[in-house]
Amino acid sequence: MTITFGESDVNRTGHVSKQIEDLKRQLAAKENSLSLVVFSGELDKMLAAFTIATGAAACGMKVSMFLTFWATAAMKKSGPQAAGKGFVERLFGWMLPGGFTKQKLSKLDMFGIGRRMMFREMARKNVANLEQLVETADELGVEFYVCESSMSLMGIQCEELVALSNVKCCGVATFLQRSALSNTTLFI
Repeated sequence: MTITFGESDVNRTGHVSKQIEDLKRQLAAKENSLSLVVFSGELDKMLAAFTIATGAAACGMKVSMFLTFWATAAMKKSGPQAAGKGFVERLFGWMLPGGFTKQKLSKLDMFGIGRRMMFREMARKNVANLEQLVETADELGVEFYVCESSMSLMGIQCEELVALSNVKCCGVATFLQRSALSNTTLFI
């Protein structure tokens, strides 16, 4: 049995080969990097996000985190609010307290009892808490992009955020430019 190929078959094969080569070039151009979109500000989800970020950075990956909505509020410093806020902004500030120890668990928080139990177990078993993970991520060069739209909605100002060496208050377009270079993106 003889198989013959027509001109259109050869053209298709050439086209597929070109597409494969283009995809290989695109993959080679991507950095060994991770982009995390962190939406939730709940303690357990923030712990997961920062554990992944520090693990990836420790393995040599370039890591970028885009903190939006409730994660933005979780990145506030504890203490008094900035001056010059309207009523709704002050109300958000009161309802969304800053400080890593004040974030609730997504399940079994039980008015803070579950959270205290979690903190106790973490300390007993020498597991890094959220503050330590954020500090480690900062030391490892993780880039933090905080959503300006979320900050505006909640009345949070850049100076109210936890002091990090590599934090940028920006819009989603800035983060998308960065994440377009990543070979992995996660949503938490």
